[in-house]
Amino acid sequence: MSEYQELDLQLNGISKLYPGVVALDDVSLRVQAGEVLGLLGENGAGKSTLMKVLGGIVAPTEGSITIDGESHDQLTVIESQAAGIAFVHQELNVFDNLDVTANIFIGREKTHRGSHIVDSKSMYQTVQPLLDRVGARFRPTTLVAELSLAEQQLLEIAKALSTDARVVIMDEPTSSLTLSETKVLLKVIADLKAQGIAVIFISHRLSEVEECVDRAVVLRDGKLVGHLDKAEVNHDNMIRMMIGRNLKSLYTPPASSVGDAVLSLRNVRTEANPASTASLDVYSGEILGVAGLIGAGRTELAQAIFGVGGKLGGDVFVDGRQLNTTTPAEAIKAGLYLVPEDRKHAGLVLDFDIAENVTMASLHDYAKNGIVSRSRQLATAESQRVDLAIKTADVRCAANEMSGGNQQKVVLAKWLSMNPRIIIFDEPTRGIDVGAKSEIYRLMRILADRGVGVMMISSDMEEVIGVSDRIIVMKDGQFTGALQRPDFSEHNILTLAVGRALEGV
Repeated sequence: MSEYQELDLQLNGISKLYPGVVALDDVSLRVQAGEVLGLLGENGAGKSTLMKVLGGIVAPTEGSITIDGESHDQLTVIESQAAGIAFVHQELNVFDNLDVTANIFIGREKTHRGSHIVDSKSMYQTVQPLLDRVGARFRPTTLVAELSLAEQQLLEIAKALSTDARVVIMDEPTSSLTLSETKVLLKVIADLKAQGIAVIFISHRLSEVEECVDRAVVLRDGKLVGHLDKAEVNHDNMIRMMIGRNLKSLYTPPASSVGDAVLSLRNVRTEANPASTASLDVYSGEILGVAGLIGAGRTELAQAIFGVGGKLGGDVFVDGRQLNTTTPAEAIKAGLYLVPEDRKHAGLVLDFDIAENVTMASLHDYAKNGIVSRSRQLATAESQRVDLAIKTADVRCAANEMSGGNQQKVVLAKWLSMNPRIIIFDEPTRGIDVGAKSEIYRLMRILADRGVGVMMISSDMEEVIGVSDRIIVMKDGQFTGALQRPDFSEHNILTLAVGRALEGV
């Protein structure tokens, strides 16, 4: 990386108005060289819009941007990049039919002198040190289709570093990373800071914010509501400033004792772990947490139960009746629903509006003689909008225009508009702010108290301990142990997750 230039970057009185919505309201912000600035706020607070203004993607309605003493009413993408501003997006922008090097240099390919022939050797030699800096184990020649989501995130970071950036904006950069990969990323951030490069760090993982930022600014409803110096950056202060109130304890005990088993698995095998079998019971009225390390097979098991694919053997019972889980239609008919980990690709049709998404799984209930009643769709969606406090003025709003937390509520609304017996939540709050998380937890408890069996797969240790009534731990496609609330601890969960037996439990 070339020697950095001193940075002078200011956002002055930035406002952005959309029809009926004030996305940003008079936001002023200064970014200094060699600092890590935490940008905090709930989904919909205006963080992404503010960064799009900085990146030249969105033009502000009012305000200006000052770079190195020069004022701009707005930036273009090219001007932003030329100023040394680079993005690491939460939504990965990769071409999986190309290799790592081609992705890093897309649109900036090196060529042999005096020709238009791509100099692949030179690009490969440039990329390898970047991959070493982010701790990547793949090579410059690796096809992106062969990379995991976490590895693709590391690729995005390497791409940002390749531009000799003076400011690197990281939007939820750890959302797809394991604990060890997150530690590598935090070290990369520390290295950037040491080189005088500024990092704007956006994350809902407040422990990471607390660990790596020098100061934090907080947006709420499009307004800058405050600053936190390094000594003030702690969990309680961040939450209080983000949502304007203190959150209650995560755990709410059930309203009554659990009932009979609503979901039972007996010796279920999946394609991901064909040599292992999984057996469990989920009871009416409980929230069952499913913990485990990355690659334990939890998502694959949920998909097999729901009929998405990958089930090699074993039996699934709903309310004591054996279920043929070869297709999702059979599971849905039995009242077994899955809220998937990847809501954007597996839970929603982003170009469809809220009403279409909410009624999609039960569309036949809204049709007569093959014609769907739009008025009935809208009525159901409006009822769910009110019940789930989905933040939108109109259920005819497209799903891709909503924040992550509200998108998750739309996925949930789809199933709640039917008659659930069991709902499986796979990473229900990934990429969701603390306020929306609290709402999702409240809805899960309401469902359980209505007699629904709730199975929650989560990699968030605070979440699985704080929300579950009972925890089972998975490793390599099989369950290694179960914990009741008095025995909940990170130590016990991790001990079971690596396949060791607990002592005295």
